[in-house]
Amino acid sequence: MAENKKTRIAFIGSECYPFIKTGGLGDVMYALPRALTREGCEVRVILPYYRCIPDKFKNQTLYRGSFMMDLSRDGRTFYVGIMEMVMDGVIYDFIDNREFFDWGNPYTGLWEDIPKYCFFSKASLAVLNYLEWIPEIVHCHDWQAALVPVYLRTHFADTPVGRACSVLTIHNLRFQGICSIDHLKHWTGLPDGLFDYPLFKVSESDANMFKAGLAFADRITTVSSTYAQEIQTPAYGEWLDAHLRYHSYRLSGIVNGIDTDLWNPETDTLLAEPYSAETFLEKKIANKRALQQKLNLEPDDHKMVLGLISRLTDQKGLDLVNAIFPQLLDGNTQVVILGTGDPRYEASFRQFEADNKGVVCSYISYNETLAHLIYAGADALLVPSLFEPCGLTQLIAMRYGTVPIVRETGGLKDTVQPYRAEENSGNGFTFTEYRADGLLDAINDAKTLYFTDRWHWDEMVRRNMQKDVSWSKSALQYLDLYRGALAQARAEAEERAKEAARKAAEAAEAAREAAERAAMTADHANRSV
Repeated sequence: MAENKKTRIAFIGSECYPFIKTGGLGDVMYALPRALTREGCEVRVILPYYRCIPDKFKNQTLYRGSFMMDLSRDGRTFYVGIMEMVMDGVIYDFIDNREFFDWGNPYTGLWEDIPKYCFFSKASLAVLNYLEWIPEIVHCHDWQAALVPVYLRTHFADTPVGRACSVLTIHNLRFQGICSIDHLKHWTGLPDGLFDYPLFKVSESDANMFKAGLAFADRITTVSSTYAQEIQTPAYGEWLDAHLRYHSYRLSGIVNGIDTDLWNPETDTLLAEPYSAETFLEKKIANKRALQQKLNLEPDDHKMVLGLISRLTDQKGLDLVNAIFPQLLDGNTQVVILGTGDPRYEASFRQFEADNKGVVCSYISYNETLAHLIYAGADALLVPSLFEPCGLTQLIAMRYGTVPIVRETGGLKDTVQPYRAEENSGNGFTFTEYRADGLLDAINDAKTLYFTDRWHWDEMVRRNMQKDVSWSKSALQYLDLYRGALAQARAEAEERAKEAARKAAEAAEAAREAAERAAMTADHANRSV
């Protein structure tokens, strides 16, 4: 990674905003490459060419070539097409194959998704060789790209792309790509020797794609320092804690950032009125009024508005919210919920709204405009997760001057420091144990400050809005990680070269000695005659 040479980094993952996004992975695949490009790197992002990618993006892609690739053990070959576009200095290569990617949604079912992402992982490396664009770093993401480090050191070891170092990022360890050994053997085409316990095998009948990728990767990262520690414990390790402890010398946590161009209250056109850290006292209230009007809440500048923007699943701590919901409604509080997910949570939140018209709004859908308005119009945002690898909502909330109330886990613990009245420090309210009364206490502490000490509350809002939550710092940490991986690879290559030279010298010396002995034997024989 010489200073006068652009570092080449290939990102490989199953989704990326704005083409296709189902969660935080899509945000990272979009924002981190752009941040690295600003740091002088040359970045390529490789994605599946899903049917559901909007036509406005497909119409911007250009055909770059195609080839046939072997994959499965039955000898079949598969078409690999390359569609390419450039946006904000980042090159996007989409892998086209209708058999795998023309089904509509990116994720359909694990049995069908396993072949899809076996193909995608191998094709991604084949595409880099085909384009003769050889990266120094191949940065792959989650289980869908976990086979990339495996293929890199097996099928592609003696090809140009085989010189690259691999980084595998864990965004959510709960999803791992587990299936039968026979199913994975068939679709990967990898040798039987890899399907043992240190690598793929997790039971007598099952194999795990993520487990093998973690074993082969040169570096393993996850999206916060706390989560990196948590996943090495049985409580959070999803049955891979021992595997991760074994590979812990290669594991580190780097907290995500957010795209501060996209999430900027000064320029956000979806808000009722833009504002900054200097003007929020006068202008943020306009967004609260707009939010109350849009959601048919009682118009009242003095009510505290609690927001919740989330997938409605157990992971997000919604059982805690359900347990204390009646206690939130004290006559001075309004609650706004945005999200979809588990039907039981959708039903309970709808019922809370039905029972408390004008005080509660449960918007059971996804609405980008409303999300922006909630970030701007709410006073506090609830993120009481059971576990949270990083979390982006608390970072966006701080950017918009909305105080986060979070559980101390994963990236929430790393990014939200609890408010300390005696020091007038901190940027949110937190609780530690996964208990409903802990969440209620944190909310009540926030309410107390909001209603009785507004000056200190506003000071916290201003601190949050001035806090750097961009990708700049994280991108530099990734660059350091890449440099470390490359330096180690160079050192190991030098050691191998030295060892090879030593063995060659030993062999040459042995050959010389053998030649001398042969000559002496011949001379002795001649003299005897």
